[in-house]
Amino acid sequence: VVADLVDVARTMTADPSNRVPHLAFQPDAMSALPLLPMAEVESAYYLRIHAHNRAGVLAQVATMLAEYEISIEALVQKETPEADSVPIVLLLHRCREGDLEQAIARMEALPVVVQPILRLRVESLAEG
Repeated sequence: VVADLVDVARTMTADPSNRVPHLAFQPDAMSALPLLPMAEVESAYYLRIHAHNRAGVLAQVATMLAEYEISIEALVQKETPEADSVPIVLLLHRCREGDLEQAIARMEALPVVVQPILRLRVESLAEG
């Protein structure tokens, strides 16, 4: 409470041009930036695909990704002996979201894919 009173006293005695505005920036310093459509946004991605445990499924998935110039960084597929479907986990390099959406739509249309594909964006603090 005392700190609030000190802030009020400082505000009353300070020069109006040197006060910190309510939004913490000067309104005339704002500028409109163009927004990038989501289809143009580039990011790395995590995909989880539940597919039938059959030969050639991974090749079909990789081929569809390659058609959109989407590169796979890492892949994990762990078999469960009693299950008919297995999760395929992919980490993808940076790619356009629009390209990935098209590839996912085609992959989900495959008869071997048994559930909707889970997609998560992967952000890296090291990228500029």
